[in-house]
Amino acid sequence: MAIWNLIDIDLALRASWAADTCSPDDLARAGWQADNPAWGHCDITALLVNDLLGGDLVVGEVHLGGERQGFHWWNRLPSGAELDLTREQFRDGQLVTAARVVERPPGRPPHRWEEYLLLRERVGARLGVLPGEPG
Repeated sequence: MAIWNLIDIDLALRASWAADTCSPDDLARAGWQADNPAWGHCDITALLVNDLLGGDLVVGEVHLGGERQGFHWWNRLPSGAELDLTREQFRDGQLVTAARVVERPPGRPPHRWEEYLLLRERVGARLGVLPGEPG
């Protein structure tokens, strides 16, 4: 079994994010730019980190100028530490509020399955065999 540290995982994710794994909603809102690679990747990144490290999925609401813009996903590790590898995507003063732990849906994620599989494949190519079956 492969052993990784958070730097390995972070670098593999950063090298794997691209326009074809970005959320279609976020692509429509602002496009995907290489200088902000985390943009539109929080949900599938959180699922993949959950595959690798376990723990809980956390979701919060994203607000800008008093309006809800969408949702943001991150991880709470089994140790209780929170890990948000895509937080840097918010560069315009967005606030993330109303955080709550959500249960991972059994089986495949209900949204963005193809993007999740593509990201998982790319990260796996950099880290080696990933644990468990996808989703």
